[in-house]
Amino acid sequence: LKSNPSNNEEKEAQTQLTKSDELQRLHSQALSAYEQEDYEAAISLLDEILAVCVWDAELRELRAECYIKEGEPSKAISDLKAAAKLKNDNTEAFYKISRIYYQLGDHELSLSEVRECLKLDQDHKQCFSLYKQVKKLNKQIESAEEFIREGRYEDAINKYDSVMKTEPDVPVYTTRAKERICHCLSKNQQATEAIKVCTEVLQLEPANVNALKDRAEAYLLEDLYEE
Repeated sequence: LKSNPSNNEEKEAQTQLTKSDELQRLHSQALSAYEQEDYEAAISLLDEILAVCVWDAELRELRAECYIKEGEPSKAISDLKAAAKLKNDNTEAFYKISRIYYQLGDHELSLSEVRECLKLDQDHKQCFSLYKQVKKLNKQIESAEEFIREGRYEDAINKYDSVMKTEPDVPVYTTRAKERICHCLSKNQQATEAIKVCTEVLQLEPANVNALKDRAEAYLLEDLYEE
């Protein structure tokens, strides 16, 4: 405005200044909503700001936090991935992405993201601790699946028992382990046990197709055709 106050440019500059003031006001409101735990309002305000300030990593991280609090982890991942690219050495973003994938039961993607964190900082305590946990779990699941492919069902069952001991606090792993144990028991013609474990899975996930199929196979072994 000072350097070249010609009409056109002055108008454009004034418009940008007004927009800038408006965005700062929205930013204050968004922070206030976040602090008051009104995450829905905070997301709505951040949406408006990010439509203009597309490359702001910190705003994306803030919106990701809101999504996590609102129980929308996949949307949080999208923002955190952008933040990881926008900010150099963003170990925190990689750590959070890895944790979300882990909680969702996607141990392979979790392992991939936590490795990215350790590439940036091999001494990152949180990432290293998570890496050890995910790597152990990943190895057990891979090993169990290999046993199933080889028809070694007893070994697979023992390995999935270990999976449940390794991660007792994230329900998705227990459910998946039980689903695979149900499959192994059914394939191993241990019908009574298979029916019991498959039923446990179906109480947690009534529409679990794999458990329904495996329980059906077990019922067939017992000549329970109606069931």
